[in-house]
Amino acid sequence: MTRLLLTNPSFQLEHGGPAYSVGRLAGALGALGHDVTVWAADGSAERVRAMDPSGSVKVATGTIGEVLTGARWDVVHDNGLWLPYGAALARHCRAEGIPRLLSVRGMMQPWAWNHRRWKKRIAWALYQKRGVESAARLHATADDEVGKIRERYPARRPLLVANGIDIPDMAARTPKPDGEMRTALFLGRIHPVKGLAMLVDAWAQLRPAGWRLQLVGPDEDGFRAQLEAQIAAAGLEDSIAIAGPASGDAKRAFYDASSLFLLPSYTENFGISAAEALAHGLPVITTTGTPWQVLETDGCGWWVAPETAAIAGALAAATALPDARLVAMGATGRAWVADNLHWPAIAKQFADAYADAIASPSPA
Repeated sequence: MTRLLLTNPSFQLEHGGPAYSVGRLAGALGALGHDVTVWAADGSAERVRAMDPSGSVKVATGTIGEVLTGARWDVVHDNGLWLPYGAALARHCRAEGIPRLLSVRGMMQPWAWNHRRWKKRIAWALYQKRGVESAARLHATADDEVGKIRERYPARRPLLVANGIDIPDMAARTPKPDGEMRTALFLGRIHPVKGLAMLVDAWAQLRPAGWRLQLVGPDEDGFRAQLEAQIAAAGLEDSIAIAGPASGDAKRAFYDASSLFLLPSYTENFGISAAEALAHGLPVITTTGTPWQVLETDGCGWWVAPETAAIAGALAAATALPDARLVAMGATGRAWVADNLHWPAIAKQFADAYADAIASPSPA
C-alpha cells in the first residue's frame, strides 16, 4: 500500500476536466488498496467523496503548509502549474526527499504559455521553473504534450498516461425519426481557448437545416457576453442556445439529447469532454489541437485543423449524414473508450509510476 497525496487547484466540476479526472483517479487508486488523501487549493476537496466508489479516500483541509506539517507521504502527485501553492509543495518534497509527480495538464502548450503571458513569465522565474525541474516525474496525457515537454527538456522522459473515463450504463442509441430536430453539443468552459467564436462563425456559414447548436458550460472572463453578441449579430438566436454549467444527471441529459459533439478547441492536453461524449455514444468533431486522431483512424468522428473553414467542412459532412450513421459512429467510439480508458487500467498505470518514482526518485 502506497501513501499518496493528490493535490489539485480545484475539484469543482465546473472548473474543467482535471477536477473530474484527478478526483476519479483518487477513487480508482483507493479501490486498488492505496492510502489516498486529496487536497484542493480552493478548499473543494470534499467533492471527491462523490467521485470515490471505494469510500476510502481521505480529504485534507487547510493551507498546504498545514496539510504538510507532520505528515509523511510516499509520493505526492501535483496537478497543474502556475499556482503559488506548488512552490511550497515542491520545497517540502525536496526537503523531505519525497518523490513528486507533476501532471502539467496542458500548461506547457503554446496557447497556455501565451495566455496572461507576463504573469506566467514572472511565476516561471520566481518558482515554477524550479518546481518543474525538481519533479521526479512529469506526466502528460497525450503524445503531443510529451513532445512539448521534451522540446524544453530533451533529457526528460515524460510519463504518458491518458485520463480515464467512466462508462455510463445506457441503452443503445437509436436513430431519431426523420424530420426530428437534432442537436450538436459543446460542453465545457465558455472560454476563448475552446474555439467557440470559430464554431459560431462556422455555424453561421453553414446554417444546417434540422439542426440546433447547444453550448453548455461556466462562463470565464466574461466571454459568454462576447459570444452572445456574436450570435445575435449573425442572427442565430433561434438555432444556438447557451446554458450554464451542468453536472451529474443534468449533464447526462444534454449528452442523451444530442446527436453530435463538438470540441473546436485551439488546444487541449486531453479533452475529457470528448472522451465523455464518446462514452455516451456520440460521434465527435474536434481539432488537431487536441490529441484525438483516433476519431479518424477508428471512424468515430472528425479531426480537423483549428480553423473556421475546417470546422465548417466537418460540420457540413456530419450534419449531412443520416442519423443511423451517426449512431453507428458513436457506438464505435463508445467501444474504443471502454477498451482504452476505463479507470481501473489507468489507475494501475499510475500506481506503477509511483512505485518507480519511489524506487528511483531522481528526476527522469
